[in-house]
Amino acid sequence: MSKYISVPSERVRVTGGFWRTRQDVNRDVTAKAVYDRFTSSHRFDALSCRKEGREFEPHIFWDSDVAKWIEGAAYLLSEKRDAALEKLCDSAIADIIANQAEDGYFNSYYLTVSPEARFTKRDDHELYCAGHLIEAAVAYASATGKKEFLQAMRRYADLIYKIFYVDRSAAFVTCGHPEIELALFRLADAVGDEKYAELALYFLNERGNNDKDIQSFYWSDKYYQSDRPLREVTEAVGHAVRAGYIYSAMADAARHFGDSEYEAACKRVFENITNRKMYVTGGMGSTNNGEAFTVDYDLPNDTGYAETCAAISLAYFARRMLLLKPDRRYADVAERVIYNGALCGVSLDGDKFFYSNTLEIDPRVCVEGIRPYYPALERAKEFWCSCCPPNILRFIASITEGFYTYNDDVLFIHQFAESEANVRGATVIQKTSYPCDGVISLSIRGDFKTAAIRIPGWCETFTFNAPYTLLDGYAYIDIPSDGEIKINFDMPVRLVEANPAVACDVGKAAVTRGPLVYCLEGKDNGGALYSLFLKEDSKFAMTDNDEYGVPVLVTEGLRRLSSDALYSTLNYRFEPSKLTFIPYFAYANRGADEMTVWVRTLPGVLEI
Repeated sequence: MSKYISVPSERVRVTGGFWRTRQDVNRDVTAKAVYDRFTSSHRFDALSCRKEGREFEPHIFWDSDVAKWIEGAAYLLSEKRDAALEKLCDSAIADIIANQAEDGYFNSYYLTVSPEARFTKRDDHELYCAGHLIEAAVAYASATGKKEFLQAMRRYADLIYKIFYVDRSAAFVTCGHPEIELALFRLADAVGDEKYAELALYFLNERGNNDKDIQSFYWSDKYYQSDRPLREVTEAVGHAVRAGYIYSAMADAARHFGDSEYEAACKRVFENITNRKMYVTGGMGSTNNGEAFTVDYDLPNDTGYAETCAAISLAYFARRMLLLKPDRRYADVAERVIYNGALCGVSLDGDKFFYSNTLEIDPRVCVEGIRPYYPALERAKEFWCSCCPPNILRFIASITEGFYTYNDDVLFIHQFAESEANVRGATVIQKTSYPCDGVISLSIRGDFKTAAIRIPGWCETFTFNAPYTLLDGYAYIDIPSDGEIKINFDMPVRLVEANPAVACDVGKAAVTRGPLVYCLEGKDNGGALYSLFLKEDSKFAMTDNDEYGVPVLVTEGLRRLSSDALYSTLNYRFEPSKLTFIPYFAYANRGADEMTVWVRTLPGVLEI
């Protein structure tokens, strides 16, 4: 068992600042917006499992959408009980329980459309849906104290244990879409029954190691992370969301069982993702073809896929790695996702969503028929495959998950926000305007003797009001008698370059400040963003923006002058141009427009 313990989100409450605003929008707008869309598309109706007289046919993964919504609602209820929201959850849960089969099975598609085909089609998301239902049940029981849903899903887990582990009578061994593994570890921890962890470990051990699973592939075996036993994994492959979930489960196995082979595999694949296959925003999965990873350093900007759910799965993976060893690299990646790759998946007003999150948009070519794939120009209220909206709902509602872990007398502080927490009886209060600045006041009252505070990887200069020692990117401080620790992380604007092997980014820079990645939009910069240049020695000014909740950055750049000729003799001609950068998560909130994260650069020594 791991010696590091995570503090659950319900014990950490955001009290102000950036994340209070985002969580309020999530509660007041996003939860209802997703519910309304799922009602109009019959996702909630499907739970009644009517075989006759219905005007729709349930889809194989609708249950997972509803389950993520219930889980997100549970996190909202754990912060503040809401009778109307709780009633909506109870109604959906009542339908699930009322229509659950006698043996514990529940899947609205199979119970309604094809009951004779249960557990015969590996790629039909049965166990994926079951996993999300189990996670929702655990969260709902914790938030409300109501155990009926948890008891029902425990019956379902018992059936899965019998069919897949005891009888081994299903037509496949592991689910085409990982998720059940995460849920089983969570269920084992919640109810204290090791058989669920044993089943999760069985699913992990059999993936890529059982010929019975090679029966429904319409993609390659890599797509399903089934090309080799998971203990032998060396690089991230296949469908990025499925990969993030299975790697998270591998980290759970390493934690739960002290499995050094899974821990080593997790370290290898984490390094591969973050050093070769991750966008600067924390997005992953660079192609729409299979929503998948490709080869090292293939990170196109204009056709980059970077699904919202994939970014969220990377944050889950990084958080679990912190339970194996507190290392700044893991918390840094989680932070990168939190503020960029995931947050851009929902509009500022909370009711529209991006499925994929590109890093460059040119509306001239983002038109059907011009390219095989083009990114969406604006967020949508719903998708046919609507996994991302409820996923971002539950992610923001539980954003404080992984803020803190502890071990004996050491409290680890991984993330920063205006907040209050109860950690093993200790009270922890953060006062800060983060991510607007890096000034943080910590108050720790309780039995902890040492605080280990992450020094973000983007921070080169910092101060504390107490002596410290550094280890793996954390400042270890003996907690003063008054419990007060003052922190100042210097937060200048940084120009970031990519490895030259990322061909599309050679000669370009991304503008960052603290954990935030910034971008240019056409509305602020006169269009033709491809003709704009940054100078290496650019000086930036900051202006406040209430809508974004973080500063806008402004600098003097250059615009490349052009002629009417398609080709001409090389002649560098520029004119000054003010460049205005907004946070990446806020792009496309003012209508369709040009956008780019990576901007061409000129060395400061070059005379123009």
